[in-house]
Amino acid sequence: MFRRVRETAPAGLVPLAWLFAGAAHLELLAARPVLIGHLVMTALLVAFAALSHREMRTHPVLRAWLAVIVLGVGVTSLGTYGVASGRAPFAVLAVGGWMALPGLALGYTGRVLPAAEHARLYVVGAVLCGAGVVLLLADAVVPALVVAGVGQTLGILVATLEY
Repeated sequence: MFRRVRETAPAGLVPLAWLFAGAAHLELLAARPVLIGHLVMTALLVAFAALSHREMRTHPVLRAWLAVIVLGVGVTSLGTYGVASGRAPFAVLAVGGWMALPGLALGYTGRVLPAAEHARLYVVGAVLCGAGVVLLLADAVVPALVVAGVGQTLGILVATLEY
């Protein structure tokens, strides 16, 4: 049962994380819940990496995603520091990192997997993540969050349904 949760939970957690980021940006959430969210996300990433690293080392695509998870701990820590200290640039850097890292892994996944495994959809997800980074740099934060969130949700849904 735990294995099935590990395999399917990200399909709900990824879009939830982007909705959370949007709510935080729109100031629908106070700083304390956002800080708690960062701490919970960090704990989940550490737990997932610890519990999945053996299995994820067995395939090049899974290794790429393990790298995203491990590097994501650092990216999320930047966001935690930004929220806790009130230094917004660190939070923005974390958001950009969470757009870029999965975007790179989605692009890699689309390049490595055969077409029969919906490789094209991973590439679409990667392009949307890249567009999110560009929009974030242009200070179009809400569109950036939406575009990157859609791209990453597409990727995780394809992965969850495919495997």
